[in-house]
Order: sequence, then C-alpha cells, then structure tokens
Amino acid sequence: MHPWTLDDFDYDLPPELIAQHPLPQRSASRLLDGTGSAAVDRVFGELPGLLDARDLLVFNDTEVVKARLYGAKPSGGRLELLIERVLPGHEVIAHIRVSRKPAVGTTLMMDGGFTATVLGRWPEAGGPLMRLRLSGDPWQLMQRHGHVPLPPYIRHADGPEDETRYQTVFAARPGAVAAPTAALHFDAALLAALDAQGIARAAVTLHVGSGTFAPVKVRRIENHRMHSEWYEVPAATQQAIAACHARGGRVVAVGTTTVRTLESWAASGQVQGDTALFITPGFRWQVVDRLITNFHLPRSTLLMLVSAFAGHAHVMALYRHAIAQRYRFFSYGDAMLLQRAAG
Repeated sequence: MHPWTLDDFDYDLPPELIAQHPLPQRSASRLLDGTGSAAVDRVFGELPGLLDARDLLVFNDTEVVKARLYGAKPSGGRLELLIERVLPGHEVIAHIRVSRKPAVGTTLMMDGGFTATVLGRWPEAGGPLMRLRLSGDPWQLMQRHGHVPLPPYIRHADGPEDETRYQTVFAARPGAVAAPTAALHFDAALLAALDAQGIARAAVTLHVGSGTFAPVKVRRIENHRMHSEWYEVPAATQQAIAACHARGGRVVAVGTTTVRTLESWAASGQVQGDTALFITPGFRWQVVDRLITNFHLPRSTLLMLVSAFAGHAHVMALYRHAIAQRYRFFSYGDAMLLQRAAG
C-alpha cells in the first residue's frame, strides 16, 4: 500500500482566493463538476439538473452556536473560550486561548458579567480541552454574549452577516462550532427546484468541532489521531437510504461531515455516538455514492477524505483547475460535485 504522507495532500493556494465573505446569493456560487474525467465549470444553481429523481440528498442539520466567549483571568490577563460541548449542570468542554492555562479551581470573569470555573482537563488529565462550570445556562450565555466562531482563515471579526450566512437555511440542532459549509450553497429557491424534480432529502446530525481545523502534525498520515464529534442518523434517514439504493438511486452526501456520519454509522452500526473516523485513501465505502463539498485546506484531513472518495490524482487535478480558474476557496467559497471512484 502507498505510504501516504502530508506532502501528497499539499498544494499552493494564492491567498487572495480564500473567500472572506459569502456571495450575495447562496446558490450563485460556482460548482466544479468533477463527476467525469474532465472538469466542467458550472453554477451551483444548476445542481438539480445534475441529479436524478431516484437520488437522495443527505444534509447535516447541525446549527452553529455562538461558541466563542471572551473574558479575563483574576490577574487581568485576557482569554478566549471556544465551547466544544455542553454537559449537564452548566458544565462545558472548551478550548482556552490564554498566555498560561489557569489552575483547577480558578474562577474566570467573562465578558457579560458571568463566571467560568475551571474544573480540570478533558478528556483526561493531560487532555487538550478544559472542563468548566459556567454561572448560568451555557446555551443562553452563548446566545447573549457569544460570537460566531468563524474559521481562523477568515480575517474579519464576526458581524450580523455571519450570524445569518455562516449557518445553513435548515439548521435545526444547536451544537456546532463550525458550519457544514457545503450546505451553505442551498437556499429556498434551490430547495424548491429540487422538490419540483422529486429529489428526496434526508438529514443527519454531526456537531462539527473546532478539530476540523486542527493541522495534521505527523508526516505519515496513518499516525494522525482524529478529533471526536457527536453524530446521529435518525431512523427516517436510515429508511430513506435503503429506499434510495433499492430504487437504483445514489446517496448524495452534502459535505464531508455528512460523509463521516453516514460511514461511521455503516462501519459501527451505532445510530448515535461519538466518531473519530479518519477517512484516507483505501477506505472501504458503504453508503455514499456522490459528494458535494467545498474546497479544503492543503494538508488537511478533509482533503484526505475527498481524495479517498474520488481518487487522489483526480482530486488534485481538480484543485489545480480550480486555482487556475480562480475559484473561491474554503468556508465562504465555491463547491465541487464528485462521484465515488471505482474500486
């Protein structure tokens, strides 16, 4: 087997191609059709014509929460919390950005007048995250005092536009700190066009964590430890997938988070729970036939997943085409449509 390394998933991206703001209309984004051997430049609104009435679109219905909170240590040093998960009893799991990590028992004064008490590391004593207890309901405090957790490559502070546009139009289940970005291209008009064509839709949930942006720090990718995220595949979606395949249709996953959810369920048999599934070339696919996805960072686990799905050489050629044609990259950027490679 080919010993895949980080260098196999690298490419040079001109920084001006990193989209800093969304287009005025969601479905006006460009769509690179990579389902054939040659790249075809399209507009995302053309998607209904690229699907069949037997197909099934599967979306991630997670909702991005205002998970970024600011505050200070007792010494006055500023800090930032990025809440990854809410636990019972006003407890949260969070990343903390601060000059020096506060000791267990420290009470942090947060902007907005509430407090966060440090309970320890998570998931173990030397873990990368912190467990804290807030002085009020975490969901309400995030809604009132939190900020949209824009990705690190978006350089502006979050504003009203981001509250609306860094969110899908069908977001229903709060818990993500990053948007399932392939689904950002769908608007009411496009969904109506899909309905008119009789294309079925179903939903899964995966609460995207900030680990989705974590760099791979090992050269041999099989040594990378994937982050864990919570997912659920409802019974209605399981039935819709079975019906789709029975009628000869294709399961079209909208986004890599949907892919990881569906393939985690297929591999484990668990309809809900935590997944740390790391998909790399050579992966044995069980559910997904087509993929709609945005363009991903060089050397990222998401680019590895897409390469595993559509073939490494094909995907890297599509990326070269996208750069040459000045596509817009990453969360607020354009999308591509891919077919699962044979074999």
